[in-house]
Amino acid sequence: FDIVGYGCMTCIGNSGPLPEEVGNAIDKGDLVACGVLSGNRNFEGRIHPLTRANYLASPPLVIAYALAGTVLIDFETEPLGTNAEGKPVFLRDIWPSRDEIQAVEQQCVVPAMFNDVYSRISKGNSRWNALDIPQSELYSWDDKSTYIKEPPFFKTMTRELSSSEGVKDAYVLLNLGDSVTTDHISPAGSIARNSAAARYLSARGLVPREF
Repeated sequence: FDIVGYGCMTCIGNSGPLPEEVGNAIDKGDLVACGVLSGNRNFEGRIHPLTRANYLASPPLVIAYALAGTVLIDFETEPLGTNAEGKPVFLRDIWPSRDEIQAVEQQCVVPAMFNDVYSRISKGNSRWNALDIPQSELYSWDDKSTYIKEPPFFKTMTRELSSSEGVKDAYVLLNLGDSVTTDHISPAGSIARNSAAARYLSARGLVPREF
């Protein structure tokens, strides 16, 4: 195991692709691949376009399922694997005690760490501060951008709130089937090459590495 990303990077599927042969097998077999994560979003396609069934669990349980290599396991009666002597190793054998957890917390989770980070959080870093940006209090919208567009209602927005009015002549923008999320329509993370978002970007001259 290794650290490949923090927070949103993993949550939106930017921790890295699946091995090509695994992805191909899922596609060809129309498999319902499973993911186990300790984040807060377990809907289809969020952490990876090819994981359709995702389950929330504590970080230790994520590791346990990874060791087992399957979600079809009863941790109470089935071992995670075997040790060097060939004896079965159960989850209860490696699960840390509360005292062990507290010892690590006291050693690693110290106030000085948070105080240090938050004392300079508004200063950025050299790479962030070196970005060339327009000197303006307002965002400079780019009509040619394939990343972000100016919402039309911004053009008529005023500082003063208008009076509430009823919704008239509204119509459905998209009528979608089950399990279709915003990540299928406009992915926040990895964009599959055969997706609608990929076709949109390709039509505007972008290549996959620029997605």
